[in-house]
Amino acid sequence: MLGISKGSNKALCFVIDTTGSMADDILAVKAVTASIIHTKAGTRDEPSLYILVPFNDPDFGPLRRTTDPNVFKTWLSALNANGGGDFPELSLSGLQLALTGAPPGSEMFLFTDATAKDIYLKDTVLALIEQTKTVVNFMLTGSFRFSFRSLLANNGNNIPRTRRMSSPESQLYSELAYYSGGQAIEVSKDELSEATSIITESSAASLVTLLQAVRSPGKDESFSFSVDESVRNLTIYITGNVLKFTLTSPSGNDPIAMLPINDFCINECTLCAIFHLLLSKDFLCYSVSQSTNSPNESLATVKVVGNFRTLQINPTVGIWVIMLLSTNPYTIKVIGQSGIDFLFDFVQFFQGASEGFDVLENRPGAGGNGTLLLTLTGSDSGTVTDVSLVEASGSGEVNGRMETLGGGEFLAHFDTIPSVEFVVRVKGNTDSRSKASTNDFQRQSNTQLKASTLAITTTFDSSILEPGSSFSVPFTVTTNGTGGNFTIVATNDQGFASMVVSPVELADGGSANGTVTLTAPLNTPTGTAVTLTIRAESPGSTDTNYVVLVLSIVARVTDNSRPLCRVISLTANCTSVCSQSTWVVTANLTDANSTGIERISLQQGNGTLNTSTVLGPDGENVTLVMYTASCCSPDFELVAVDGAGNVGNCFRTIREPVGATVGPPVTSATTSSSTTNMSSSATASSQMLSSYYFWQTMFAMLGMMVTAPC
Repeated sequence: MLGISKGSNKALCFVIDTTGSMADDILAVKAVTASIIHTKAGTRDEPSLYILVPFNDPDFGPLRRTTDPNVFKTWLSALNANGGGDFPELSLSGLQLALTGAPPGSEMFLFTDATAKDIYLKDTVLALIEQTKTVVNFMLTGSFRFSFRSLLANNGNNIPRTRRMSSPESQLYSELAYYSGGQAIEVSKDELSEATSIITESSAASLVTLLQAVRSPGKDESFSFSVDESVRNLTIYITGNVLKFTLTSPSGNDPIAMLPINDFCINECTLCAIFHLLLSKDFLCYSVSQSTNSPNESLATVKVVGNFRTLQINPTVGIWVIMLLSTNPYTIKVIGQSGIDFLFDFVQFFQGASEGFDVLENRPGAGGNGTLLLTLTGSDSGTVTDVSLVEASGSGEVNGRMETLGGGEFLAHFDTIPSVEFVVRVKGNTDSRSKASTNDFQRQSNTQLKASTLAITTTFDSSILEPGSSFSVPFTVTTNGTGGNFTIVATNDQGFASMVVSPVELADGGSANGTVTLTAPLNTPTGTAVTLTIRAESPGSTDTNYVVLVLSIVARVTDNSRPLCRVISLTANCTSVCSQSTWVVTANLTDANSTGIERISLQQGNGTLNTSTVLGPDGENVTLVMYTASCCSPDFELVAVDGAGNVGNCFRTIREPVGATVGPPVTSATTSSSTTNMSSSATASSQMLSSYYFWQTMFAMLGMMVTAPC
């Protein structure tokens, strides 16, 4: 229901640079979106939610969400690439907004050809990625055209023809991608359409990760992963400049060797010599031919675009091995479609009137033990046999002690938490009654996690923020490591003004209190949500932890009065043949406060409702209502809602015999939290005013107006 089930359809999330040089990129986004909508409509792979966040400089946003693919296509069609000025853009501001507005566990695609101007948001974005377990892919177009932004910045003088993002400039995007479990794909603008195939694959339902690893710097290494019988559409992503890879199937006799070094070939003897020199081992070499009769094509189909390679594999059940040779940084990710996956959270135990555990909302503590709560999804008879915390950039791992809770839930207890970034790897069996290897499965989390020697907690009574007023969030920072001068950084996704009163210095193993004050502008609409991220950084920024809070903006309600209804007249000329006669009700609606009547709807009745607004004798707004219906529809109920949400209604019926004309009836008014019966008093003054409103209604319906009581 909340869009976080592993088996549910995914959200399609785009964060797009809209500066002048991005015209080609936006066209590619439109094309791939149209393809996804056209080919996946009505299937399990149809996205259940569409999200768009544009950014440039000096603006970013707004975030738009819809479940209607045609509305999403309209938003994309309205995007225009223009402006830009200087080179860097507010890419991280756009990404921060998307991370706070998308469902947890989403997968996003950020398109840009520029570096980030708001690099100070890097740690905030990392905290949100970790907290929401969101995968972020960066589509980086390598050649930058300065025809728009450089003309603005340099007045047409000394404009460079092209520019490519250097390695240090793209390193930020690569780091964020690797941390989230995504890809940083660097291609030319001409290659972008081909690279966007990853979006089509990633929008598939029930997508699971079997293996993921980051190597920076690169090194020669073999990776193994288990494929179970539930996996289909198996794909390997390799990002980076990998010299060579060798893939071996479970049978052990169908390796594929690829050597994509321009158009130049290395023969088998030379290839064997390279392997022997690099790894001091003997290898059985295979042809690198890509002919249709090659056994390679029966094992995998390889596509290369920019620094991104995809291997589409026939998913044979068993243990696969892939060897990568490269001294350059690279990532490898193995994905497939399967109903079997897992959800997890670090938890801490508590004791009191009842015992249980709470989910940790930030990083687990470093240097101590930890407990992971894990839920197996997609298999009623499956079981988890092993849970490990695996170093994301290395081979080290910590194995947990398993405890079965029942109902597909398990606890994994760890004596220690890795001191470096790690991912969660789960192994198990899809049938707890069978020991057959074909039922063994392996899954892995996407997002990298990290332990911290810091802890930051907040306590406050309300999460409601009133426009124009300040809201204080008290917090406590504790360290179980070395003390010193600690920094507190508070950011939010709406750009609201904030101020931090932070602890300056902590003793070894000490704690201190502080306060973040957040102020929403006076014109902030009620219902706006703001995500506040508070981070604590140790001296030298060697360690950090965070807390993420979501606050609601709610304006103070000053209007507590319900809309009032005065029925002016009821005219009925009903005969025994109801379809040949009609009845008419006229009334006026007023709201005692300035919020005014926002909505009027017909709750009962199949007649025609006409409304108009005029000024009353005291300058107030009066809504004039005329309702006409067949006598076959004898009931009339009108519901009115004012700007503060107060609700009232009028009800009339002709089920009892009535004369030709009925004046304003006398009824009692009742009030409840949601509905109010509205009536008028039959006093002489109200009858006079009712007569005025009656004739004003009549004239208003005829396009005329009177300005004073008769």
